Amino acid sequence: MSPVTAGVLQLLALISALALAYRPLGDHMARVYSSEKHYRPEKWIYRAVGADPSASMRWPAYLRGVLAFSAVSVLFLYALQRLQGALPGSLGFVSIDPDQAFNTAASFVANTDWQSHYGEQAMGHVVQTGGLAVQNFVSAAVGMAVAVALVRGFSRSRTGELGNFWTDLVRGTVRILLPIAVIGAVVLVACGVIQNFSGIHEVGQFTGGTQQWNGGAVASQEVIKELGTNGGGYFNANSAHPFENPSPFSNLFEIFLILLIPFALTRTFGRMVGNLRQGYAILATMATIWIGFTALMMWTEFAHHGPALDIAGGSMEGKETRFGIGGSSIFAVATTLTSTGAVNSSHSSYTGLGGGITMLGMQLGEIAPGGVGSGLYGMLVMAVIAVFIAGLMVGRTPEYLGKKIGTRQIKLAACYILITPALVLCFTAVAMALPTPADSMTNSGAHGFSEILYAYTSGANNNGSAFAGLNADTQWFNTTIGIAMLLGRFLPIVFVLALAGSLAEQHPVPATVGTLRTDKPLYAGLLVGTILILTGLTYFPALALGPLAEGLAS
Repeated sequence: MSPVTAGVLQLLALISALALAYRPLGDHMARVYSSEKHYRPEKWIYRAVGADPSASMRWPAYLRGVLAFSAVSVLFLYALQRLQGALPGSLGFVSIDPDQAFNTAASFVANTDWQSHYGEQAMGHVVQTGGLAVQNFVSAAVGMAVAVALVRGFSRSRTGELGNFWTDLVRGTVRILLPIAVIGAVVLVACGVIQNFSGIHEVGQFTGGTQQWNGGAVASQEVIKELGTNGGGYFNANSAHPFENPSPFSNLFEIFLILLIPFALTRTFGRMVGNLRQGYAILATMATIWIGFTALMMWTEFAHHGPALDIAGGSMEGKETRFGIGGSSIFAVATTLTSTGAVNSSHSSYTGLGGGITMLGMQLGEIAPGGVGSGLYGMLVMAVIAVFIAGLMVGRTPEYLGKKIGTRQIKLAACYILITPALVLCFTAVAMALPTPADSMTNSGAHGFSEILYAYTSGANNNGSAFAGLNADTQWFNTTIGIAMLLGRFLPIVFVLALAGSLAEQHPVPATVGTLRTDKPLYAGLLVGTILILTGLTYFPALALGPLAEGLAS
């Protein structure tokens, strides 16, 4: 079987598995967020945090809950890292430096999981399982809660209430993420992913000394890192490490976990607004971009440009032979079109155009299908923009799901789509202008610029993957990328919740013959075009200086 055929078959198997899980999972999540029943363990959590699960919140109160919970999470994770040297199960590792502890705390709470540290050489079992793995669950649940709040904004009328943040947070964790993670962890252990609390041990004799590895609860952390679109790896090699991702089957299963909830949430959206076809339109938009990017990535990496690549069957540099180009390309697109950031290959070693595809995937806003929760609310904001553009074309007041898109709504949507590019481009410009950050670049020229641009794109878009050629463990990058991650996560949430509140207050507008049908292929095509054009206009000059210049020169 040729490598190309193997890659295509993997893609078809993945699509089939996602299609089978789409309806049951999407309907289950709709029931979870619509139920009025509280389970007993959930009531214990509400009492512990002092929350009233029956109280409905307007958007400012909902936002305060998101920010308060996230702020406490940052402080807790920061303190845990700073105290690591005095904690049991630290494996002899010392406490984390202040700038790196801030960066890691901001990263995992923001669902970014950018890592400027070597996990197996810096953090013990307590920090890994009690700190990082816990944030993998709750940061994903926060994103899902915000997405559900926006969906309620579309489905509710004459009220500003969006539900209860604490209820949504707990249910998303207990009823959705935990059950799937338990099953997924068992599958990964069966595939060969390690799960233990062993200490550091020697694994073999090599020239110049012995090689040491530490064990860990890797399978349980690996499954939620992918399922929650987090991305932080137990080991520095991330999903290229055989302890995290040992086989082609585990590789495909991890990609399935990455895409599972983001795609299924479109079914949840359709069910909660009472129109499944609206969910299918959003799904079609996401799937079109994802399949297009995957096909383009496989083409760029399989393209032959010399005898060495002919023999290897394509560009194998930086890729694991057990996954090949097909498995690596599908993984790279899945992880950068979502906010996962896990990697099973070195993105810096991809072809110039291939590296540009991974970067562009993040710069789209990670909405195809995007992160857990963040992908859906990002796509719905883009849907509002697309409806507004269509309204301008035909001279009608734009409407979406029975809600008028007026001045307030479009201002909030515009702020949402502008904040992340502003963070990426401003931080990149400052880093390139100063002498010290450039010293961290492994390469010069277009590729070196791509390293800096990729780092801030990954941080501000809450992705977390790295180009693997930049030394980001400096005070400058730890601090600035940490700030970019926090602002890139929580400023857009402010605008999303404000938009949700403004929509929930409206009276429903009945559909007429002049109303744009947003559940038709024509609108899905308009939405795809809007996403690509807005991103192209925003990032094209920067991409032209980096990956495009490198790709055209090769």
